[in-house]
Amino acid sequence: MTELFFEATQDEDSGYCAACVSENIFTQGDTWDELRKNVVEATGAFFFDRQAPRQVRLHLVRDELLPVAEDSA
Repeated sequence: MTELFFEATQDEDSGYCAACVSENIFTQGDTWDELRKNVVEATGAFFFDRQAPRQVRLHLVRDELLPVAEDSA
């Protein structure tokens, strides 16, 4: 395995969470930089007894609801 894919989201309290889509790895951080550091650390800990992937892809997912039409109620 050469790469792991993490899906990151921003919490309502301005922190970030990241979950690996193929392994049971989850971490969080108060800032984006802290999240990046924690993802690398969590990945290293998960693969402590076997070869770790060469890189991690960290994908920020942003969910935003935009109104398009007014309610006609």
